[in-house]
Amino acid sequence: MPSKLSLHALLSRKGQQTWLQMHVDSAAEAAACAEAGIHVLSCEPDHTLGPIRAAAPGAFISAGMPHGSVASADEAVRAGFRILERGADAVYCSHSPRFIEAMAREGIPVTGHVGLVPNLAAWTGFRAIGKTADEALSVLRKVKDLENAGAACVEVEVVPVELADHITRSTSMVTMGMGCGDACDTQYLFSCDVLGSHTGHYPRHAKRYADLAAREAETQALRVAAFRAFASDVETGGYPQPGHAVRMDPAAFDAFKTRAQAL
Repeated sequence: MPSKLSLHALLSRKGQQTWLQMHVDSAAEAAACAEAGIHVLSCEPDHTLGPIRAAAPGAFISAGMPHGSVASADEAVRAGFRILERGADAVYCSHSPRFIEAMAREGIPVTGHVGLVPNLAAWTGFRAIGKTADEALSVLRKVKDLENAGAACVEVEVVPVELADHITRSTSMVTMGMGCGDACDTQYLFSCDVLGSHTGHYPRHAKRYADLAAREAETQALRVAAFRAFASDVETGGYPQPGHAVRMDPAAFDAFKTRAQAL
């Protein structure tokens, strides 16, 4: 792989390679991905973007534009350029194609989203999308709308494998597949699901490879125990002890008291 994975490289390898992709929440996770050979990342465009970029300088990073954060095409362009300036290679956008088209016309690589789009789940519910012929056609039309708008990539989330395969074969965009079997150009999961770092719901397509939530619970118990021991030590006189404090030489303190009287 070249020192920096570019959009051009992703597009050039379409249909020839399945890329590993991870949504990361911290520089530590980004660095771990880089070491593990995961070179396509997504993240939020918040304070973590800069450190994530620095931790994975060779990665292709798609940073999400918060849904509803822009209300016009001009605002989308300005926000898109700001995200690129902060280190992203593409701007994830779940807004309408007119916003995506405005950014694409200015040369901003955009990642669209079809299938189960959490920001739009009020209309669909949290479920697989495209299991009927009518719904599958609706998903495909949205893919074509994104392609016509100039999007470079499209996240395809929780659609049937057959539909994901058809989309991947029929679009020039890089398809980023989550919960779509092995049909897409990238195999995409969230780090919190892979690492088992939360105690909430795990989607059907997720697979836990670690149990950091259990480790964090153990760590939190150690924090509580240490703080309780500190509180008890203070209460019983066990802390502070002479070795924990600094004292003045008696002569220096006497001189201080004498001079302090003049203040």
